[in-house]
Amino acid sequence: MVLCAMFTALVAVGAFIQIPVPYMDYFTLQFFFVLLAGLILGGNKGAISVGCYVLLGLIGIPIFAAGGGIGYIFRPSFGYLVGFIASAFVTGKICEKLKASYKNYMIACLAGFVVTYAIGIVYKFIILNFYAHTPATIAVIFLSCFPLDMPGDFVLCLLASGVGLKMRKNGFCLNE
Repeated sequence: MVLCAMFTALVAVGAFIQIPVPYMDYFTLQFFFVLLAGLILGGNKGAISVGCYVLLGLIGIPIFAAGGGIGYIFRPSFGYLVGFIASAFVTGKICEKLKASYKNYMIACLAGFVVTYAIGIVYKFIILNFYAHTPATIAVIFLSCFPLDMPGDFVLCLLASGVGLKMRKNGFCLNE
């Protein structure tokens, strides 16, 4: 449980490690720590860890990249936070089933990447179209993510795969 709490804290800290990128507000390391939570803790504990992070933000602790509070559920980007929980779960479950290798960890991270963006894009579509009454198609939302957010998160998949494998080889892994 200590490691779950540690990864909850790391995801929160990752929200504040903001790298300025042209044409974007910011790029954070949250997704990196979400992936590591799944890789290191496994599916269930990784999801619990990230779920605790989301819950803490929703009860009002300002640990999300743009604050916190229950009203955050109405932000178009909240779906990515929900996707983070599923991503940690999927990434961890895949790692639990496959042999430890960079390739397999990368497969797990890419699955988490797809899950995060699938949930995030659908949630953003719903909020924009039905809550904010700002018509947007799934294609437009996807294309708004593609050139800016997705390449950076893909690089984080590469990094998390390497770091996660190194940590596992050093005995710092609970997903077995």
